[in-house]
Amino acid sequence: MSDEAAGALAMDIEYRVHEILEEAMKFMRHSKRSTLSTTDINYALKVLNVEPVFGYESSRPIKFRPVVGQPLYFIEDEEVDLEKVINGPLPKVPKQVAFTAHWLAIEGVQPAIPENPTPDEIQSLPATIKGLDVSRAAATASNVQVKPLVKHILSKELQLYFERIAEALTGDNADLKSAAIGSLRNDPGLHQLVPYLIQIISEQVTHNLANLALMNTMLDTVDALINNKTIFIEPYIHAIMPPVLTLLLAKQVGGDNKDHYKLRDYAGSIAIYLCNKYAQTYHTLKPRVTRTLLRAFMDPSKSPGTHYGALIALKGLGPEVVRLVVLENVKVWSTTLSELPEEDKKVLVAAAKDTLSVLKENEDISEPSEQDKEKVREIVGEVLADEILADDALVRGILAAPSL
Repeated sequence: MSDEAAGALAMDIEYRVHEILEEAMKFMRHSKRSTLSTTDINYALKVLNVEPVFGYESSRPIKFRPVVGQPLYFIEDEEVDLEKVINGPLPKVPKQVAFTAHWLAIEGVQPAIPENPTPDEIQSLPATIKGLDVSRAAATASNVQVKPLVKHILSKELQLYFERIAEALTGDNADLKSAAIGSLRNDPGLHQLVPYLIQIISEQVTHNLANLALMNTMLDTVDALINNKTIFIEPYIHAIMPPVLTLLLAKQVGGDNKDHYKLRDYAGSIAIYLCNKYAQTYHTLKPRVTRTLLRAFMDPSKSPGTHYGALIALKGLGPEVVRLVVLENVKVWSTTLSELPEEDKKVLVAAAKDTLSVLKENEDISEPSEQDKEKVREIVGEVLADEILADDALVRGILAAPSL
């Protein structure tokens, strides 16, 4: 190549390099950086429609070593000990990328699901993360009562309606109670009052368990709210379940009044309805309720009413729950019945038989053999054996249980 051609080519190359560097500097400045990177050069090449430089980027800085005696530089390659690589532990397999969706809040109410933080976790967060300013955080730390910045404002009409409803529900006038419950069951536009109504239910259940009529009214109120088609009750399920389970499993409801069994039947039907309807939304609802019922069922120190409530609720959760929870433990549980009064014993034996009846097998009409009956007697225990063996379909159902 002649000197004239080389000079012309050098000038063109110098112009192209300056052009690329100017474009790369633009990317660097827009990225708020003061150091030019290889990424800026690649972006500049793309903008100028120049074929990009193939290769890969390194997170470590590249070190150039000079060649001794010559104006040349090269990238020094790091020596790798293959024996260490072969004998070293394998890296962990990266997890596949997955996405899931959940409700952070529904109409201002945070659902009680594992993905959302618990109130204790929120309380332990720093004030700046929780959205509090410094003055409010300091006031909270010094136990000074601070009014919230956002208030839940009810219209005067709703406030007046709520006062009348609360007065009717806790009063003695049966006509007013019936009208109030009918209004809660059918009237639209009551969604803002739901948390206040649930608070009334919880307070009355906590402080007035001896008042059987009032407890029935509270269950009527719960039933009205969950059956009102205009109320989105789903975010409040975690607040409704505790008072319902309290009336189902409380040690004593209504004092010495024997009608508390009917109240427990009512509470059990509501608990079963909520578990079955919202089991898909709250995946932990049914297992948590089942564990609560199992603890109440297997605790010998609990009252007969508690055992009765646990049995009727377990029945409503389906044959699989009855098989795993009741049938597997009924023999041990039945040994505690001998210490009870005869009337309570009869009620619990009938409840246990009724719960196990969901396992009935009606297809086979043959009478079970004596050997089968002895096997069932061994499974359920002597206390329940006579009642169970009187029902051939139930005997066949118990024998057909997979785990037995």
